[in-house]
Amino acid sequence: MRHTTSRRDFIQRTLWAGALPPLLLAEGRAQAAQLTPLDPSDPTAKGLGFVPDASKVDAKANGTFKAGQHCGACAQYQGRAGDVGGGCVIFAGHSVPASGWCQAWSQRPG
Repeated sequence: MRHTTSRRDFIQRTLWAGALPPLLLAEGRAQAAQLTPLDPSDPTAKGLGFVPDASKVDAKANGTFKAGQHCGACAQYQGRAGDVGGGCVIFAGHSVPASGWCQAWSQRPG
């Protein structure tokens, strides 16, 4: 059995294929917008020493903290560079500020 594709079908499929990635990205951004901001009094946040502003981390109480560490540079952070906040793998369903920090911080590769 031989199947032929018309030029019209080819062009329509090409246009749909080109439109699909931006639609998927927009859906991901919409899901991120639905995240609730992480409350520092959340039990998991407290357990990991989460602070919304890394410049206010008590370095003596958090021996793993080093200057320059913040959520925006963490491997767990799901926001993009330059975003004010974004999702976090550790705090599922919540957004964290890019300027925040917790003890689960690990350097983002690259």
